[in-house]
Amino acid sequence: MPDVSGPGGSTPTAHPHLPPTAGLDGLKYRTAAEAALEPESPMAHRVGWGFISLYTLAYMSTCLVFLAPLLVTLALKVNSLVGIEQAPNSLALVAGIGALLAMFGNPFFGKMSDRTSSKLGMRRPWMVIGLLGGSLGILIVALAPNIPLVLVGWCIAQLFFNALLAAQVAVLPDQVPAAQRGLVAGVLGVSVPIASVSGTFLVKLFTGSPVAMFLAPCAIGGFFILLFAVTLKDRRLAKADKPTWSLHEFASTFYVNPRKSPDFAWAFASRFMFVLAYAFLTTYQAYYLLDKIGSDEADVPQQIFLGTLAQSVVVVAASLIGGKLSDRIGRRKIFVLTASILYGLAMFVVAIASDFNGFLVGMAISGFGFGMYMAVDLALVADVLPDKDNAAKDLGVFNIAGALPSSIAPAIAPTILAIGSGSYGVLYAVAGVCAIIGAVAILPVKRVR
Repeated sequence: MPDVSGPGGSTPTAHPHLPPTAGLDGLKYRTAAEAALEPESPMAHRVGWGFISLYTLAYMSTCLVFLAPLLVTLALKVNSLVGIEQAPNSLALVAGIGALLAMFGNPFFGKMSDRTSSKLGMRRPWMVIGLLGGSLGILIVALAPNIPLVLVGWCIAQLFFNALLAAQVAVLPDQVPAAQRGLVAGVLGVSVPIASVSGTFLVKLFTGSPVAMFLAPCAIGGFFILLFAVTLKDRRLAKADKPTWSLHEFASTFYVNPRKSPDFAWAFASRFMFVLAYAFLTTYQAYYLLDKIGSDEADVPQQIFLGTLAQSVVVVAASLIGGKLSDRIGRRKIFVLTASILYGLAMFVVAIASDFNGFLVGMAISGFGFGMYMAVDLALVADVLPDKDNAAKDLGVFNIAGALPSSIAPAIAPTILAIGSGSYGVLYAVAGVCAIIGAVAILPVKRVR
C-alpha cells in the first residue's frame, strides 16, 4: 500500500478531496488517504447505477471514436488512395506510427491528469480537450487527399483520444471501491463490442459519404462523453499537493519498475500479447475479407458489421457474467487465463476459414474470450496498481500494453505475410499463438488469485 501520510506524517486532511464515489448519488466526500486506506469500502462508498450508467455510456463512446476508424474507415480510406496492392504497407505506416505516438501519449496525459489542479477537476479537462482534438484529427483524415496527410490526421487523433482515454480510465480507481470493480469492469467490458457494432453500423449507414462515415461516430460519441464530463463530481487536487516537476519524474511517466511491481509487469505482458492478437484481427480483417474470402469491396462494410455483431452478442453476455462471477468467487486469474486461450483458438478458426460463414464462427468464439478477458482483466490490473495515488499514470503505463501492439502488428504483419506467401491464414495463426502466450503470462501474478 502506498504511503498516504503527508510530509512529516501530516493528517489525511492535507490531501486532496475525492468527490462522492457514487458520482451522481450525492454520497459523502472522502480524502485520497481514506480512499487508499479503505479499498474495501462499506456500503456508503459504493457507486450507484446512475454513475455506472453514465460512465459506461462515456467509455462506450470513447471506444466508438477509436474503433470505427480502426475497424473499417481507415483501411478503406487508405485503399481508396493507393489500391489493394499497396494498401497493407500504407496502412502499416499510418496505423503503426499513430499507435507508437499513442503509446507515449497515454501515460503522458495520465501523468498530466494526476497533477492537474484545475477547479474543474483532475480528469474532466482532459476528457474535453481529448475529444475536441481527436475529432479534429479524424476530420483531417476524412478530407486527406494523400497518405502523408492521412498520417498527420491519424497521429493527431491518436494523441488526443489517448488523452481522453487516460483520464476516463482513471475514474475507475478514483471512484469505484475494490469490492465493485469486477462488476463495473464487467459492465465497461460490454463497451467495446457495442461500440464495435455501433461503429460498423454507422459506417455502413453512411456508405457513399466518406466524411460522414468518419465524423458520425465522433458526433454521437462526443455527446455522451461531454455529458459524463459535465455531470462527473470529479476528484480535485489542491495546488499545495501538486507534485513537483522534474526530468526524472517525467521519465518515470513511461515506466514502472518490474522488480518492485512484478504482478503489474506480468499483467502488462499478458495484456500486451492478448491485444497483439486483437490488433492483427482488427487491422487486417478488411484485407482478409478482400483477399482470402474473396469479398467485393462494396460488401466489406456489411460483412465486418455482421462479423462484429456475431462477436459482440457473445461478448456482452460473457463480460457481464464473467465480471460478476469474478467478484463473487474472489478470483481473477482463472478468468483471464481461460479467456486468452479461447481467443487464441478463435484466431485459429479464422485462420482456416474458407468462406464468410467460417469467419463468422471464429468471430463468435472470439467474442466469448474477448468478453471474459475485458471484464476481468481491468479489475485485476486495478487490484495490482503499484501506487494508488498515481493511478492515472500507472494505468497510462499499463495502457502502453494496449497501444504498442497496434504499432507492432502493422509493422510485422507484412513480414509475416511475406513468409506465409501472402496468406492471411498464417497471419491469424500467429495471432492465435500470441493470445495463448498472453494466457501463460498471467500465471505468475501472486497478489491476485
